[in-house]
Amino acid sequence: MNTRKQIGLSLGLVALALAAVALYALGGQDQATSQEAMEGHDHAVAAGADAARPVTLDAEAARRIGVTYAAAVRRPVARTVSTVGNVTYDETRLANVSPKIEGWVERLYVDFTGAPVRRGQPLLAVYSPMLVSAQEELILARRLAAEAEAAGGERATANAEELLESARRRLRYWDIPAEEIDRIEESRAPQKTLVLNSPASGIVVEKNVVQGARIMPGMDLYRIADLSTVWVEGEVFEKDLSLVRLGQMARVSFEAYPGEVFSGRITYVYPTVSVESRTGRIRVELANPDLRLRPGMYAKLELESDADRAALVIPRSAVHFTGERSMVFVRAEDGLLSPREITTGLIAGGDIEVLAGLAEGEVVVSSANFLIDAEANMGSSMATMNGTGGSAPSGEGSSGAANGEDAGHGG
Repeated sequence: MNTRKQIGLSLGLVALALAAVALYALGGQDQATSQEAMEGHDHAVAAGADAARPVTLDAEAARRIGVTYAAAVRRPVARTVSTVGNVTYDETRLANVSPKIEGWVERLYVDFTGAPVRRGQPLLAVYSPMLVSAQEELILARRLAAEAEAAGGERATANAEELLESARRRLRYWDIPAEEIDRIEESRAPQKTLVLNSPASGIVVEKNVVQGARIMPGMDLYRIADLSTVWVEGEVFEKDLSLVRLGQMARVSFEAYPGEVFSGRITYVYPTVSVESRTGRIRVELANPDLRLRPGMYAKLELESDADRAALVIPRSAVHFTGERSMVFVRAEDGLLSPREITTGLIAGGDIEVLAGLAEGEVVVSSANFLIDAEANMGSSMATMNGTGGSAPSGEGSSGAANGEDAGHGG
C-alpha cells in the first residue's frame, strides 16, 4: 500500500513539472515575438525618418513661399581664390652695411631711420688705426714704385708694382672706395678718417650706430631696403592650392587705398603647408615706384584661375548639405520635387560644380529648398507614425506644402 502511494505521488510531481516547463516555454515564445515586433517597428520608424519623400508643389504655393528653380548647365568654370596677406620687403633688394674693420665713428652722415639714400652716398666717417697703417703702407709702396721706375730696373719695378697693388687691394677689401684710394695716393698723406658709402639705393629701415660709437667687424650698422618693388605674402587654403601656379596674375587691394586695385604676379609658391592652419604661402610681387605700399600693410588678394574646362554647374544655394551628403530637389515634368543625392566639386562664385548625380538640363530648386526639405522629412515621419512603413496616406506628404500654406492663410 505504501509502495502504491509513493508511485502515485511521484507520477503527480513529474506531471506538474512538465506542465510548468510547457507554460514557461510558451510564455518565452510570446515575449520574443512581441519584442521582435517592437524592434521591427523601431527600424521602420528609423528608416522612415531618415528618408525624405517627394513633394508636390503647385505654382501658386511656390510663388508664395519664394521657391525658384534653376537648370543644370555645362559651361567653362573660372574660379576666384580670395585670401589675405601682408606687404613685406623684397629680400633680393635688401643690403646690410657691416664694417670689416675696428674703429670709432667720427661723423655720421645718415643719422635717422627712414632716411632715403643713394648708392655711393656717404654714410659715416670712421677712424681706425688699422686704416691709418694701411694708408701709410700704400703711400710707401707708391714711393717705392716711383723710385724703381726711375732707376730703370725691371725686376725692382715689377716687385714695387706688385707691392703697390697689394696695398690697394687691402684697402678695397675693407670697402674703401676706389676714388678714396686714388686720393690718398695723389696726396701722399694718410687721412685720419675714411668714409664708408652706401652699397645700394633705398630707405634706411634699421640704424644701429650713433656718432662716437665704437664699431667692430661684422656689426650691422645700417639695413637698407629698396622699396621700388615689394612682396605680398599670402595664405591659401590647402583645398585651393591646385588653383595656384607661378606667373598667375593677382589683384591686390589695400584698406589705405579704397577702390584702387593693384596688379601683381605670383613669383613663388612655398613647398610646405602649415599643419596648424592647413594653408600654404604664396608670394606676389608688386611694383611700387611711388613708395605708396609700405611693409606691414594689410592686403586682400584675388587670384583668378583659368577656365580651362567645362563643368556641369548649378547655383550653390540649390544644394542642401547635411554634413554627410549633398542633396538637391529635382523637379519632374508633373511638378513632383524628388530629393536626390549628388557629388559636388569646386565652388566658383555663386555656382557649384556637380560631379555626379545630376544630368545636364535637369531643373532643381534653387531657393527655399530648406522648406521643401522640412516638408519632405515631415511627410516621411507622418507616414511612419501612421504605420504605413513606406507610403504616405492620401493627402499627406505629397501636397503638404501647398495645403499647409493655404491652411495658414485660412487661419
